[in-house]
Amino acid sequence: MGRSTGLAGPAGAVTDPDRIDGAVSRVRDSDPVDEVVRRVRDTLEEVFAAVAETGADTEALLAEVSGSGREPVAADLAALRLGLRTLLARHPLVSGVGFVAAPGLLADVPGCLEWWQRGSDGAVRPLLLDLDPEHSAYSDYTHWDWYTLPRETGRRAVAGPYVDYLCSDEYSLTLSAPVGLGGRFVGVAAADVYLRHFEAAVLPVLQRLPVPARLVNARGRVAASTDPAHLAGSLTKGPDFATVLAEPPAEHRADGLRLLPCGGTPLVLVTADD
Repeated sequence: MGRSTGLAGPAGAVTDPDRIDGAVSRVRDSDPVDEVVRRVRDTLEEVFAAVAETGADTEALLAEVSGSGREPVAADLAALRLGLRTLLARHPLVSGVGFVAAPGLLADVPGCLEWWQRGSDGAVRPLLLDLDPEHSAYSDYTHWDWYTLPRETGRRAVAGPYVDYLCSDEYSLTLSAPVGLGGRFVGVAAADVYLRHFEAAVLPVLQRLPVPARLVNARGRVAASTDPAHLAGSLTKGPDFATVLAEPPAEHRADGLRLLPCGGTPLVLVTADD
């Protein structure tokens, strides 16, 4: 379905040349850096919308269980499944989504992921992991950045890219946010995005910049890049990117670099300082 621009009549005839000239001028004069920030923000916020909905559903569920006078158990999280499958259908950029419980939250298991993902065949399936620390196949998720960053900062995070051995064996980004109950951290809501899909969304605007550029997370990990000296997945040394992200979204300069937080998202656009 098309969207009217207001620049043409029913037959496509020009109705207001001055408006067209103004629109063309705005496109011509638009700052390519602003375009990058908007594209990154819009791309990430689509995924964070799924994360936020998962977090809200989880908090409501845990509050209901707590209000009944008992501790939550793993089976309670099954109530999230319909919503998670719906989110995967609604957000094509999201390859996996779910809630990851903090150790000790659930009375019957040491840890739990209520996680659903879309396979290469398009089918939606649950992720099944061995979360018993007594077993050799135990998967400890508490050291991964997508878990530790929200736990430590209380804020949203972008982790990766990394090879996602837990879920897909693909290079992925994981976007996450803390989930709380009564002021206590109880886990994270998170969503995966294949790196190739994220790059397809943001590289076209990065490539319009006149200088090499990269998108960096709070740990200094490069999420996407047009700079051959800083490839996706590599670590960037230098500024404290977590501090840059914690401050109001304004431009920073340090060590010969221009640092611009991307519209309130947990990524920083990094270019050489002109």
